[in-house]
Formats: sequence, structure tokens, C-alpha cells
Amino acid sequence: MTLQIGILYSRIRKDEKLLLNELRERDHEVTKIDVRKQEFDVGEVPEEFADLDLVVDRCLATSRSLYATKFFEAYGVPVVNSHETADTCADKVKNSLALEGAGVPTPETKVAFTKETAMEAIEEFGYPCVLKPVVGSWGRLMAKIDSPDAAEAILEHKATLGHYEHKVFYVQEFVEKPGRDIRVLATDGEPVAAMVRSSDHWITNAAKGAETDVFELDDEAKELVETASDAVGGGLLGVDLMETESGYTVHEVNHTVEFKALDDAVETDVAGAVVDWLETKAGTDPVSELEVTA
Repeated sequence: MTLQIGILYSRIRKDEKLLLNELRERDHEVTKIDVRKQEFDVGEVPEEFADLDLVVDRCLATSRSLYATKFFEAYGVPVVNSHETADTCADKVKNSLALEGAGVPTPETKVAFTKETAMEAIEEFGYPCVLKPVVGSWGRLMAKIDSPDAAEAILEHKATLGHYEHKVFYVQEFVEKPGRDIRVLATDGEPVAAMVRSSDHWITNAAKGAETDVFELDDEAKELVETASDAVGGGLLGVDLMETESGYTVHEVNHTVEFKALDDAVETDVAGAVVDWLETKAGTDPVSELEVTA
């Protein structure tokens, strides 16, 4: 069966090329939707969206992702990932609350709204601890705080950056991990493939140059991936785990997940497995919040 698949993007990276190639090899019709050039009507479904079976959100910008997914759901077009999932995963505070609420082991975290209370939270954790932006990816703007002087300087910088998100201070315990973390790509909680990301630096993101290798998940990790996925609403997700003396801890679940490094590290046909799943998701038939007039 030929499907009409929309790819919502702001830049075509290797990840999107892998998906596009796989979809086209299966003779699905693909509509590329550049979010930078697209208008969204609040009153009626744009004609170019009326016949889409599914839209895959690959937006780089969080704000565009959140608004676009909300529009497609209003138009009655299935979207991966859902607005609920995108909203939960895009914000580290909401992410942490969802994981904690589902009983998923996750690093101890405190949130403060002033420099003074953030400093108190840091002192309660002791040194080192970690300060992260509530919105962000690729390990950017994360700081390992090793001393009171460093804490005061970083808090001062964040407080003067201007954007309100920098005045939400997300403070987390520093987790001693064995020089690596684990990235699992999962579809509705079912692991597709997993890799370890290893680095001498405390940040082990592939985007920061970490070395990658295949990782075989045990039953404990598989169960955590499923529970973490359910906690944020399911979808096509990157679940990040760390190994500790007491077992795994899940420190984040990512939407619009990148998988090019994973594809290079494992023998699994990652794009093929993702498209297999997308084909099953395209069979849904949600009710639009708007009257379809296109």
C-alpha cells in the first residue's frame, strides 16, 4: 500500500536522508514540508496536508516542533511524535517529572527560579554537580560545577542572558558513570538498536565527538526503555541511560531523535526498522479538531 508521508523539517541532515531514501525505495509518496516556509491556518486544513497519512516531525527548533505538531493534530493528521510527547521531551523539567512519576530511576534533580535558591540547591548537592538548560540538545550549555566560585559565575551568566528559560535553574546530581552512556532508539518502547557513547569528557554525546559502539541491552534496560517511553507518551524516541553501581538510570528521553551515529555503529537497518513502524502508525484514523474544508 502506498502511503502519503509528510516530512516536517528545517534542514535535511543525514538522518532525514536515510528516512527519505527508505520511504522512496518502498514507493511511498513523500511530501517535504520546510517549516521555515510553511503557513499554518488555524481555521481550516491547508490543501497540501489534506491527503497525508502521516507526518514525521524532524524540526530542529523546539518552538517550531511544538506548534507544528499541535497544528497537525488539529488537522486530524497523525504526527510522529505527538504534541504531548514533544512537549514533555523538549523540556527537561517536564521530562524529569514524567520519569519520576512513572517510577523510572533518574538522577536527583532540583529546580529553582532565582540565583539565590539555585545556589542553595547546588550547595545541597555538593561538588561536583551539573547545571543544565531546560531546553537544549547536543550537550550545549551544560556545566559541571566544581566549586562555589564556579557556581556563582555560571549562575550570574545565566541570569543575565535574558531569555526566561535561562532563569529556570535545573540542577542535577553528578552521576559517576564508566566514561560512557547508552543511547537506545525505540519505537513505542520497543528497542530498535542501542549504542554506547564513550569519551574522556564528562559529556558523552556523539555530537561532542564521543566514540560509539553497539550495545546489547539486557532485560533490565529493555524494561526501563519501555517504561520511560510510556512515561512521555510513546513514539520514536531516543532513551539515554547511564550505568551506576545500583543499576541503570535514565537521564533523558529525546524526541526528533538523531540516529545517524547509531546507524553507523550497529548492523541493524535503523531507517528500515523506523519505516516499518511508521507504516503501522499510518493506519490510525484520528478525528480532526477542525472541520476539514480542503
